[in-house]
Amino acid sequence: MANNGGPWGGGNDGGPWGNGNNGNNNDKNTPPNVEDIFKNSQIKFKNNIPGGGNIGFGILAAIVLFVWLISGFYQVKPEEQGVVLRFGKFTYTTMPGLHYHLPYPIEEVITPNVTNDNRIEIGFREYRSNRDNKSTRDVIEESLMLTGDENIVDVNYTVTWNIKDAGKYLFNMRDPDGTVRVAAESAMREVVGQTDIQRIITGEREKVEEQTMTILQNMMDEFESGVNIRRVKLLKADPPKQVVDAFNEVQRAKADKERYRNEAEAYSNDILPKARGEAKKRIQDAEAYKEKVINKAEGDAARFLSVYNEYKQAKEVTAKRLYLETMEDVLSRSNKVIIDKSKTGGVLPYLPLEGLNNQKGAK
Repeated sequence: MANNGGPWGGGNDGGPWGNGNNGNNNDKNTPPNVEDIFKNSQIKFKNNIPGGGNIGFGILAAIVLFVWLISGFYQVKPEEQGVVLRFGKFTYTTMPGLHYHLPYPIEEVITPNVTNDNRIEIGFREYRSNRDNKSTRDVIEESLMLTGDENIVDVNYTVTWNIKDAGKYLFNMRDPDGTVRVAAESAMREVVGQTDIQRIITGEREKVEEQTMTILQNMMDEFESGVNIRRVKLLKADPPKQVVDAFNEVQRAKADKERYRNEAEAYSNDILPKARGEAKKRIQDAEAYKEKVINKAEGDAARFLSVYNEYKQAKEVTAKRLYLETMEDVLSRSNKVIIDKSKTGGVLPYLPLEGLNNQKGAK
């Protein structure tokens, strides 16, 4: 086989670029023509492919197209959400699993983790002075809040949140942490401003946490932030340091007031039933005496009427009988003895021992 001037077949003296000039040495220093190089390369490539160049380029194009199309498959992990962008604009979100989107540069996908919990500290900041020691620093402008009874309370709390809708989270908020922090502070101030300081400090922390969480979640939903509020935790709720002594004194006074009130109520609960019982007993005794007097009066009146009716029918007999009964009743209670001398003719004198004994007993 004849030598055609190197692998590109450019002539005997053309060198590897095929720029031979049929023995003319005057143009040896002329630079190669790029168009000629490209044409020669194309001819050489076609000659080396069986069946011609058109089939080879078709296969190559099909392979490239196939690889481009299958590049649109993507996997979303269980802890992620897929956010599909079409020409850089948010289109839709996908759940965990195998999905397909139009290949780049038409569409692309972002898969942020939506299960990680993010924690925001409000009213304080934690930092480590070294590997083992963790310290806190108060942020007064965040922690001091006005209560419903016009007191000031120092509140430290944390907000835990994660991503609910990755598309809204990525494209509706520029600063998620800052937005959640401001909204959480606003929600807490709203709840504290409607609650007395004593309820915040002592018995109703859980209620304050629940109300704050509800208000904060509603705010995040109104912003279409794609954020899910998982928990609001009160870490501290105390009076300000400048007035804590006075506040404790007030609380002790309130405790004493409550104790005295309880003691008074206990005494009241003890004495009132007794007084009510005594009053009821006296009322019952009065009712019984009333019934007794009335019945006796009615009996005396009925007896008098019966005697009066008998007297009208037999005046002399009735009068004598009344006289005898009266005298019998009177004399039965007397210690004197009356003797009719004309009837008896005289009675031996006797010593009234019974009367003397009765007089001594009376003395």
